[in-house]
Parts: sequence; structure tokens; C-alpha cells
Amino acid sequence: MSSQSKNRQPAAGVPAQGATFTLTVDDAQDGQRLDKALAAMLAHLPEPPSRSRLRVLIETAQVSVAAPDGARSAGTIVDPSFRIKQGMECTITLPPPEPAEPEAQAMPLDILFEDDAIIVIDKPAGLVVHPAPGNPDRTLVNALLAHCEGSLTGIGGEIRPGIVHRIDKDTSGLLVAAKTEGALKHLQEQFAAHGRDGRLSRAYIALVWGKLDPYKGTINAPLGRSQQNRKKMAVRKDGREAITHYHVTESYGAPEPVVSRLICRLETGRTHQIRVHLTHKGHPLLGDPIYGGSQLTRKSKLSAEAQGALAALGRQALHACELGFEHPLTGEPMLFESPLPADLAALEAALRAS
Repeated sequence: MSSQSKNRQPAAGVPAQGATFTLTVDDAQDGQRLDKALAAMLAHLPEPPSRSRLRVLIETAQVSVAAPDGARSAGTIVDPSFRIKQGMECTITLPPPEPAEPEAQAMPLDILFEDDAIIVIDKPAGLVVHPAPGNPDRTLVNALLAHCEGSLTGIGGEIRPGIVHRIDKDTSGLLVAAKTEGALKHLQEQFAAHGRDGRLSRAYIALVWGKLDPYKGTINAPLGRSQQNRKKMAVRKDGREAITHYHVTESYGAPEPVVSRLICRLETGRTHQIRVHLTHKGHPLLGDPIYGGSQLTRKSKLSAEAQGALAALGRQALHACELGFEHPLTGEPMLFESPLPADLAALEAALRAS
């Protein structure tokens, strides 16, 4: 493989934004799809474009191909599956990233770690991660756009943070976001493996109704959209694999526990996974407005203080307390922990006192 740039080669650590490259296909790429071959030929860049980004550039006429030996040019190619041949010259322009559509909005953030590649946030309950219908702004993405102004190098052609994973609006706890396309790719690979390769770990504290038997176990039940309510998830035979490991760390109430405190670890990352799995097992989260039911009978077994703390909580009792991953640039193992926020700590204290 050989490559030459019509512009100057970028310095180490600087993305090749706005550059045009002419690349000669060698035998390693002979017969490959254009998008796959370009990904390989541009892999040496400090911030190489992802294959999905390359597909967009091809489809928007940013790539041309010339036949070898001065023969007639193949011209602009708009089909990512176009098969290239050894000796062809591919010319591609990597346009500078455009401003992201979400508006940058300055908001307070609890930042546990930040460098040029990633940022780790302890998200409060009530904060939506990404703009969506019903929540068009004042989200974590809006806040990150304001906080990271000038330090985002562009992801998918936009200047935006790379959201690797999400937690529900009313779940508190740890999140990591990427600041570069390369960091996003590495983190996505780790999250796709769900910790099975030892790089990623995620743990949640959950307060649930009742006594779990056994006190330690695994819930393996596929999840999909509910057929009765498309806004909800449900256990379905035709759903996607979903695995939650749990163990009880404390129980509240006598002689039979009324509430149990769990540590849940995810082996998959489906929408509402912990909430649906524990409800399926017969132990919904305290305060869960979607999957918890009315909970009136169970609430009546709590002390007046605990009932007041639960009413004040106003959300599901779920907190992302641990996040571990491999740093996308250095390979260093990183582990972050988050204590219970004030509302959950107050509920836990009331349960212990009852």
C-alpha cells in the first residue's frame, strides 16, 4: 500500500480534517469493497475515519477512482460496494466536521475524569442523555457541547461528543463519552463485548421489593418491545439476548425482608434491562413508574419515614455505581465509582432505621 496527500501530512495527534488524499491500491486491497479498502488505507491517520463515515463520504460524491496505467478514469464513485483493483488510484476528501445540530448549552456537570480522548460524567437523575422528541434540549449532549468547546475533533462529520452508552433519564450514575472518532470506535468495541473480554465492567445499585431467592444469581431472558405498549420493553422469546447478574448485599424489614439492596452487573446492555429483568423475576425496583405497578400494598409495610423518603425520591431506585474500561489511547485499565446520590442515600438510611 502507498499513499500520498495533496496537502501536508498532519502532525501526530492532529486529525486530517479538510485534507484530500490520493491512495494507490495494492494487492492487499485488490478486489475489496471501496469502503473497506479506504478504511484500511487511511488507518495510519491519527484520527482515521470510521467505515460508516467513509460510506457517507462515498455516497455524497467525495471519492473518485482512476484506473491504472493512465487508462480511462472510473470517475466519481457513489457506491460503497464498488470493487477496486490493484493499481487504481483513489482520491478522497475528508471535509472538516460541521457544527452539531444540538445547541451547546452551559450546564453544571460532575466530571470525574477528562483528557483529550474521553470524558467521564456522574449523571444526576432527571438529566436526559441525548436530544429526542419531548426532550429537544437541556440534555447531557447539549452540556457536553458547551463544556468541550474547542476540544472535540469531529465524529461522523460533526463536532459532537460520542455517546457510547446511555442510562435512563431517571437513573443516576456513571457515563463515559468520546471526544474523538478514534476513541469512540475503541469504546464501542469494548461495550459491544459487554465485559466478556475482561475490559469493561458496569455495576448498578438497585433497591427492589421483596426477598430474592436465591440471593445471588443470573437472569437470562431475551428482551424486545412490548406488543401491548411500544414505549415499554418486555421479556420475549423472539427478543435480543439479555443477561443480568445480581447479588443481594443488604435486606430491610423483619421478619421477612420488605426491600432488598442489590448489586447488578450487566453482561448485555438492552434498554431498561435491569428494570424489566427484576420485574420479570417478581422484584420490581422501588419507585419505578413504568414497570413497578402501584406498589401500594408493599409501601404500606414500610415505616412512615421510609414511605416519605420513597415519595420524595420520585424515580426508580437505580444508580450506576461502577464503570470500568480500557482507555482507548493508552490501554490503561480505568475504574470509576460513584456513591449513592442524596435522594437514594436518604431512602436507604430510612429503610435501615425502620
